[in-house]
Amino acid sequence: MNTPAIHADQIRIGDTRSLRFEGNSYGSNVSFFLVTNDPGQGPGLHRHPYDETWSVLQGEVTITVGEDTFVAHAGDTAVAPAGVWHGFTNTGTGILQIMCIHASPVMIQEFLDDQQ
Repeated sequence: MNTPAIHADQIRIGDTRSLRFEGNSYGSNVSFFLVTNDPGQGPGLHRHPYDETWSVLQGEVTITVGEDTFVAHAGDTAVAPAGVWHGFTNTGTGILQIMCIHASPVMIQEFLDDQQ
């Protein structure tokens, strides 16, 4: 099967630099965010009914998974198990680029206290 490339502008989140790929729309069993954030940016605490895996592509990020908080850099990988509150913030001095892989063809996110 010859599948055409999915252009970034097709999955861009509004006017941001970040992308949202929801696998179900493209015949894939995984979804992802390719996040590009400035220092201080990142999502609040949230959780999913499936695992989320992060791959840090550029920069420094502070990640919280449950009760644990740790710093990761380009080349590092981290995992949040299903149902565990987690989030991250760009704590570096430059751009953060991080791939957030959702083990689901459809993204399901619940934010703590309904914040986004």
